[in-house]
Amino acid sequence: MLITRIIPIVLVSLVFSMSASAHENVDAASGFISGLLHPLFGWDHVAAMVAVGLWGAFLGRPAIWVLPVVFPLVMALGGAMGVLGVPVPGIETGIAASALVLGVMVAFAVRPPLGVAAVLVGLFAIFHGHAHGTELPHAANALTYSLGFVLSTGMLHLGGIALGYLVKWPLGQIAIKVGGAVIALAGIGFLTGAV
Repeated sequence: MLITRIIPIVLVSLVFSMSASAHENVDAASGFISGLLHPLFGWDHVAAMVAVGLWGAFLGRPAIWVLPVVFPLVMALGGAMGVLGVPVPGIETGIAASALVLGVMVAFAVRPPLGVAAVLVGLFAIFHGHAHGTELPHAANALTYSLGFVLSTGMLHLGGIALGYLVKWPLGQIAIKVGGAVIALAGIGFLTGAV
């Protein structure tokens, strides 16, 4: 299909495009790399993003793809809010709570309707995105930085989904629930500032 050929070309063009301003020194590639690496160095982000993939895999189709798509889309909106300086109260608490709540959902095999799961994941995505947006490096291109952190988030979700495929076996189901419990405990640590 033509669209499958055009999308990669457009993404590559956006990532490596140069700034049009003659006096601005913005390195799009370094902005992309900064965004790509940013989620990987915050354990609270990693825990929540892996939990989204795990929970989606546990819930099965269509949640296995809906939740990991909702999160980065809404996260990008939260990121834009952060870049624009739109205040969102309780960012760090919301991020820590996301690990706790999503970990509990996995640990206790909670199966809400898809819409409820998507709204919950989307709510937490706003906090994660806002944090990424407000932490945008001064010299980074906001678009390429955002593309980087959305891509990195998607990769973390895929990691959670891959682990979530263990649900097909009885021992795998136990392992996933234990993983959810570990994420929830980490969330408690994030909330108390112990981790």
